[in-house]
Amino acid sequence: MTALRGLWPEMQDTCTSLGLMLSIVLFMGLARVVTRQQLNRPTAHAFVLEFLATFQLCFCTHELQVLSEQEPLHPTWPLTLTYFFSLVHGLTLVGTSSNPCGVMMQMMLGGMSAETGAMRLLAQLIGALCSRYCMGALWSLGLTKYHVSERSFACRNPIQVDLPKAVIIEAVSSFIFHSALLHFQEVRTKLRIHLLSALITFLVYAGGSLTGAVFNPALALSLHFKCFDEAFLQFFIVYWLAPSLGILLMILMFSFFLPWLYNNHTINKKE
Repeated sequence: MTALRGLWPEMQDTCTSLGLMLSIVLFMGLARVVTRQQLNRPTAHAFVLEFLATFQLCFCTHELQVLSEQEPLHPTWPLTLTYFFSLVHGLTLVGTSSNPCGVMMQMMLGGMSAETGAMRLLAQLIGALCSRYCMGALWSLGLTKYHVSERSFACRNPIQVDLPKAVIIEAVSSFIFHSALLHFQEVRTKLRIHLLSALITFLVYAGGSLTGAVFNPALALSLHFKCFDEAFLQFFIVYWLAPSLGILLMILMFSFFLPWLYNNHTINKKE
């Protein structure tokens, strides 16, 4: 009984954080419904939906970081939450990318115009920064013992390896995730969301302790804004350039190198 009483404050903090994340998911869902009903201009409609999606993703990830610092009930608890909320985002954020790399991929593959891409990138940037400042205001309320306003003003450097290794980890994570995103399009929606959520969880498990395995420039800016201010070049290379490099390599491989290799093999076979 004494042990249970000792765990009760931790459970209250965990339930509070989970309640906040689920509340923001419901609130953003309501905002998306209102947006679809009230906004008729396609450009404004797409901008607002991308903003709401990025805000939701960044808000929940901020709070997941808080949860990861609490004493876990089980070692797999943080990964379970990662999978669950990846699933939630996959189900609720259909039609948006919440990731500049996803927009870049669509633009480079010819699925999106430069104007639309720039508009979505701007929406993601604004959503990422707004979520950070909203989280700072929320943490200042002290709803749990882990909610302290100092979190917003401290750089919690997640990079635990040297720069070349960090670049490789983020580039490979981006390459793997967006390759799956591209090639899972023909898979049934419900199964695809589970597969992508499992992949995200695996990448977080593999690289989370090394760089955070973010592979999302907007999310990285929101999570580590203070670090960008203190060590801009390092964080720009790791969290912006490396994921973009992963996208570029992925497109070069699947759109140019593999077709070229296949054509050469076919020609040689005929000869």
